Amino acid sequence: MTQVRYWAAACQTDFANPPHRSGIAPHVSHMLAMIDRAVTGYAPFGDVKLLAFPEFAHAAPIYPTVEELFDKLAVPIPNEHTERYWIKAKEHGAYIQTGSFLERDDRYPGHVFNTTCLIGPDGILYKYRKTHPWIPWEVHASPHDIPGYTDEMFPVADTEIGRIGAATCYDWLFPEAIRQLALNGAEVLVRVSAYMDPWGATPPMDWWTVVNRCRALENMAYVVASNQGAAAEHYPPFSWPGGSMIVDYDGRILAQADPGPGEKIVVAPIDVAALRAERDRRLGHHLLGHLRMEAYRAYGNAIYPMGQAPDASSLTIEANRRLIAQGKATLPASASSRARL
Repeated sequence: MTQVRYWAAACQTDFANPPHRSGIAPHVSHMLAMIDRAVTGYAPFGDVKLLAFPEFAHAAPIYPTVEELFDKLAVPIPNEHTERYWIKAKEHGAYIQTGSFLERDDRYPGHVFNTTCLIGPDGILYKYRKTHPWIPWEVHASPHDIPGYTDEMFPVADTEIGRIGAATCYDWLFPEAIRQLALNGAEVLVRVSAYMDPWGATPPMDWWTVVNRCRALENMAYVVASNQGAAAEHYPPFSWPGGSMIVDYDGRILAQADPGPGEKIVVAPIDVAALRAERDRRLGHHLLGHLRMEAYRAYGNAIYPMGQAPDASSLTIEANRRLIAQGKATLPASASSRARL
């Protein structure tokens, strides 16, 4: 039975980044305490049933090579940490969108994924692996780039609090990624993010706020967006603007943390029944039902090269630069730096 109205919490963190996987456990302990604070503290106002944490809440990919990430920070999933989240989810009857793990999987030897899990009272409901790493700097793998990758790239969980899907940070600048989650059934879209200044929550380049609102209204879905709030000295070389927020299906901001670093929790109500009623009733501005998919011929053509990561050694910053150049070379002249005046 769907619980049609509940509260969501976007939780942002301010941790020093661990140089080794042994530093993940203290971060998990702190986030479990944040879950207790959110559920208990806001109980007089509503049942907090969905909690989201930022990208890199466990560890950031601070090393420039896959080998170092694999050796020092990568963990399998499930693991001891996801077990602890599961226990907490059962305790509160809640759903936790974890901060990202740097994940290793024996099915894809040597690769490291940037992975977030939705964990509920029954355990892990899905793993989402970042489709669009922030290249050239990130050298963890995209499922898109691995030949023979067969897992669902955009999973959606059908839960008692609605149908939930997630994507990570840079993925959200690609409308196609979030639209695929919506077309897979998502009603609540979770953004697990580490978005840095100056593309944060303040003008003139408040991409964080603008993109979250756009993805909500164009997909007729709630957005629960948790952004990294780490001070510059914790995750250099960038500063992290926070601004974690919750947006409704018409792009209205329901709650937002004030911009700037620091640990913060913001909550707002999610009304799944209202969302479903709007999707059923609307004739105008139904931006899913009005899609003319066959009109978009460009989507039948590859741009960023697919299947270019047969082994982990091919994932390097320099290789990313070469693949970016290949992708740009496929664009029409007017869309690239090759345009002639």
